[in-house]
Amino acid sequence: MRRTPIRWLVELAVAAALVGWLVLWLLESRGTYLADVPWVVDVSLLLLAGAVFWAGWTVRAYQRGRRPDLDALRAARTYVLGKAAAVTGSLLVGWYLAQVLVVLGDLDVESRKAHGLAALWAVGAALVLCVVGVLVERFCQLPPSDDDGKEHEGRTPPGSPEMDARA
Repeated sequence: MRRTPIRWLVELAVAAALVGWLVLWLLESRGTYLADVPWVVDVSLLLLAGAVFWAGWTVRAYQRGRRPDLDALRAARTYVLGKAAAVTGSLLVGWYLAQVLVVLGDLDVESRKAHGLAALWAVGAALVLCVVGVLVERFCQLPPSDDDGKEHEGRTPPGSPEMDARA
């Protein structure tokens, strides 16, 4: 499996923000307003990020020899958990950023300002979840084995200067 590209996560967040802004703009043009983002969202996202980080840290400790045993299935599940956290965090960054964008023009109204600040805090918490997910994916990456170096010994990789000189 490949790690999730950062660029793809940014594009996903931007797409979610644009679609979310459009949906919220349409809802508000018809008189439907979203409720404020509760503080429980921020706490939940940060607790989830902490749990994902802890799971990734155990895999990292195993790879560094500080933990004697770790089930390979658990390590694979931790990798998938990190990937899911990165994608979910990216989508939530976009969603809460859309809410911030919708209220930007009305910051002089106290309730809209409070909604914007609450959504901005949620953007931060979702960003933490996304970053932790990417970090856990890196924790779960296996280092190259010694066999890999011996297997390719004596062969020149395609695209290298030696291969180009032979052609």
